[in-house]
Amino acid sequence: MLMANTNIYLTLLLLLSVLKWVQSTPHSSTNYVQDACSVTRYRALCINTLAPFSTTAKTSPSKWARAGVSITIGETKKVTQYLMKVKNYRTMKGSYKIPLSDCIECLQDAIDQLHGSLGVLRKLNARNFYAQMGDITTWLSAVLTDQETCLDGFENPRGKQAKMVRNRVLRSSYFTSNALALVNKLAASGLDNTVA
Repeated sequence: MLMANTNIYLTLLLLLSVLKWVQSTPHSSTNYVQDACSVTRYRALCINTLAPFSTTAKTSPSKWARAGVSITIGETKKVTQYLMKVKNYRTMKGSYKIPLSDCIECLQDAIDQLHGSLGVLRKLNARNFYAQMGDITTWLSAVLTDQETCLDGFENPRGKQAKMVRNRVLRSSYFTSNALALVNKLAASGLDNTVA
């Protein structure tokens, strides 16, 4: 009986040691995304949307910046497609017709700026690094401006459809804000700390 209790005790002690070691591992995939997203304004959104990139991005600021911009492209495209459906099905009536068209134009411009940013992030080089970072931050700031311009047309939305448009565009701006923060982190860390 004493031997059985000792074996159970040792097994539990070993199990607790392993669990404590796993929890204290400094760079589990959860920690990678939390570290990357620590600089963002919308952390929960960042962590939830970028978690799948943890195993490949790890501690690379350039990979996290690319992931942030990629996710933002996808989200902005979804919002733009939604707005085009609203326009095509003529569900938006009255004073929102013109702001809706303006909004679509702004978001299409934003998608172009996002693609330009991603293209540069894929071709970073030491010689032009700071100029490239300047271009990318300018373009991402322009995306935020496009989104804000769109939101201006739906400032005090009346009706369910107008509120949905506003909420979707607002959410896409959160993605952009996070992407810009990840790019700023890359710019601050420099090219020496990036992994291709």
